[in-house]
Amino acid sequence: MKTFLRLLRLLAPHWKMMLWAVLLGFCTIGSNVGLMATSAYLIAWAALHPPILNLMGATAAVRFFGIARAVFRYLERYFSHHVTFRLLSQLRVWFYQALETLAPARLMDYRSGDLLSRIVADVETLKNFYLRVLSPPLVALMILGPVFALLAHFQTKFAYVVIFFFLLAGVVVPLGIRLLGRRVGRQRVETRARLHAHLVDSIQGMTEIVAFHQAEQRLTKMNSLNRELLQLQGRMSTLAGLTGSLTGFAMNLAMWTVLVLAIPMVESGELKGIYLAMLALAVLSSFEAVAPLPLIFPHLEESMAAAKRLFDITDAEPAVQSPAVSAGRPEKYDLQVTGVSFRYDAESPWALKNLDFCLPQGGRVAVVGPSGAGKSTLVNLLLRFWDYDRGSICLGSRSLKEYSQEDILSLIGVVTQRTHLFNATVRENLLLARPGAGQEEVIQAARRARIHSFIESLPQGYETYIGEGGFKLSGGQRQRLAIARALLKDAPVLILDEATAGLDPVTEKEVMEDIYELMKGRTTLVITHRLTGLEVMDEIVVLDRGQVVERGTQEELLRQHGLFRKMWDLAHQIIS
Repeated sequence: MKTFLRLLRLLAPHWKMMLWAVLLGFCTIGSNVGLMATSAYLIAWAALHPPILNLMGATAAVRFFGIARAVFRYLERYFSHHVTFRLLSQLRVWFYQALETLAPARLMDYRSGDLLSRIVADVETLKNFYLRVLSPPLVALMILGPVFALLAHFQTKFAYVVIFFFLLAGVVVPLGIRLLGRRVGRQRVETRARLHAHLVDSIQGMTEIVAFHQAEQRLTKMNSLNRELLQLQGRMSTLAGLTGSLTGFAMNLAMWTVLVLAIPMVESGELKGIYLAMLALAVLSSFEAVAPLPLIFPHLEESMAAAKRLFDITDAEPAVQSPAVSAGRPEKYDLQVTGVSFRYDAESPWALKNLDFCLPQGGRVAVVGPSGAGKSTLVNLLLRFWDYDRGSICLGSRSLKEYSQEDILSLIGVVTQRTHLFNATVRENLLLARPGAGQEEVIQAARRARIHSFIESLPQGYETYIGEGGFKLSGGQRQRLAIARALLKDAPVLILDEATAGLDPVTEKEVMEDIYELMKGRTTLVITHRLTGLEVMDEIVVLDRGQVVERGTQEELLRQHGLFRKMWDLAHQIIS
């Protein structure tokens, strides 16, 4: 019930449009009832050869209802689908905004395919909530009143017969269908989500799957999930067919019951014979309003399952809470890390423990260490993806927790090992850093990153599409594009997180020269396990298992013969 009420609240801003759609649905079916009833009356009366003028009113009514039915149907479809598409658009934006506040801390336990299924398939499922759950019963209730009044005008028992069969088709049959199809809607949503997640995982890991000869196993699992989904869809189709049969049976029973009651009245003279066909067709056409009702419960169950999957994520509390009033831009851009300790959850070991270092404005500090030392955790804390448990991190003499995450991200430029490039043009990928930048600023940033000449050599220059993940570019070109993006952002604080990892020595040297250009005038923190280009650092902090074990310049650390010297010797031994 709680999920149902929350969906209603999401619909609330569109209540006027929904009301128009319901009214137009009522007018559509009402016009159909009027058309069928007046047509039958006109044909029956015309068979008695009355004066032609006596038929003019009925003829005009047939024309009116025929045209009105088409017009109202078009308008009803327009308004109802307009509401639905507005709602789906609103839901997608709402869900994506919720994901942004939760990333990455709260999304680590979700598969990317599952998230994709929620934002695409589950949101799409909710289109049925209005079209097939809310609107049909409202229209049916509105139609029942005029039909009851029309039949009661001739004989009250006709009206009671229609009410009985309306309840049979609109209440008893849906409850029976619900019993037969219990949990089918929810199971279909869950199975579809598992299939989507499996497909995304398989596509993302295609290289490894083929390399390790696991294609057959993945295909078997995919076929199994697909068969399960098809079986559930088959059950839904069976229920839909059964629904149509039972509704049609109730409709015909209602019509025949009215005829059985009316024929003796015609014979006795209590009812004129020209009204007999009119009553039968009025009853028959009124069941258009009842036809969608039996499938309300399956669609409701499916909508509730999809909505619950969305609410499960949007209800999660962000790992980082922004202050009510952000500190804004600091006067200085120095970083002071004092006694910082952090772990990802209460059961995990400390990823960082009593970490201390000072990075003055315009200074350069490198944090090095083996894998698992806590380097990436430090980046996550500086970007406020997580909040530290103990100690403090200050930017410009103010605690990092006094800044909103949005302000922090605007002050810090990041170049990582895995720079994500979108399947868009070069220019669009660069403008991600500063959407309002002009073309000349984009070109200037590319020149400073020494990639302008390459971009100009592309078929469409800056308008060339670079493919998903930038696969049309080499590793060095992708990194230079990332550097150009950071230059365009022009943030006062720069974090280089394994910016040259995965590059060959020649390309690494070239990219490092570009990075030196990027460092000028910026407070720079370099996170790396590769000991290249550290001679320009003001200080090197060596981490091991989350703790500082050494610190100093490169020359000082080499003389200490500690962990840094071991890493240095091992790296140069591998190179040699």
